[in-house]
Amino acid sequence: MTPVRRLALAAGDPNGIGPEIALKALAALPSQARARITLFAPPSVLERTAAQLGLESLLADQAVVGAGELPAAAARPGQIDAAAGASAVASASAAIEACRRGEFDAVVACPHHETAIHRAGIAFSGYPSLVARVCGQPEDSVFLMLVGGGLRIVHATLHESVRTALGRLTPGLVADAARAGARACALLGVAAPSIGVFGINPHASEGGLFGPEDEAIVEPAVRMLRAEGLQVDGPQGADLLLAQRRHDLYVAMLHDQGHIPIKLLAPNAASALSIGADVLLSSVGHGSAMDIAGRGMADAGALLRTIHLLSGMGNITP
Repeated sequence: MTPVRRLALAAGDPNGIGPEIALKALAALPSQARARITLFAPPSVLERTAAQLGLESLLADQAVVGAGELPAAAARPGQIDAAAGASAVASASAAIEACRRGEFDAVVACPHHETAIHRAGIAFSGYPSLVARVCGQPEDSVFLMLVGGGLRIVHATLHESVRTALGRLTPGLVADAARAGARACALLGVAAPSIGVFGINPHASEGGLFGPEDEAIVEPAVRMLRAEGLQVDGPQGADLLLAQRRHDLYVAMLHDQGHIPIKLLAPNAASALSIGADVLLSSVGHGSAMDIAGRGMADAGALLRTIHLLSGMGNITP
């Protein structure tokens, strides 16, 4: 595997903990690692945060691209604001574009706040949708994969109602999620991952007892993947597959199927990869923590782990 080296680091919602954990994570890295990272953020927010944390000298030496500047009236740590939501999208978009131009190998993005983004009138359902939009791809071609607690779980659907998600699930979508997950695993050092595919209904429908969805949607996807030479088991109930813990990658049908086990095993410590596009982006598995924003209390551990995961610095296991 050729390790990723040059990272664009977007600071996320400027009123959340993103700028704080970005600077704290950089402070925890050796200087040669910091030299391979460029911050994308509103300069005024970085300056204020660095002063609060006593990291002015670090910021002075750090490569920064000013992006998503925040009006002074909207700079209110801990407050949900449309301008802050727009800023988060602008800084992440600038980082993704720079990666597309070949200036960086991957993007790491600090937490956004979906309500703030929606208040700005921006259609948004998580970083995967933004990556797809900036890269000019269909939104359903980019998937979220969570890594943490010894698990890797890719999601066929994400931020939508269960009713909408069930209406969108097709054999092709499930197979595409698994393929994207397998490619991401190869990038992270697992060349031929074994894949466990969750069922939609309890017990993967128990032979049709609990509905026809698994037979109509998931089973054809599994057959397609096996025909392509992938090592795939399923569909089986998510509880059974996770209890066995014998697969390198799992495919979840719905948001909570994948998020709950990761967040139980790795609370505030997971990496959230947007996979399936030309640009590899990872955020963290926690939010913008508005309740502690601006107080200097935020833990940068998950972000630091994500930086290590994508930069190739050290052997990072799930």
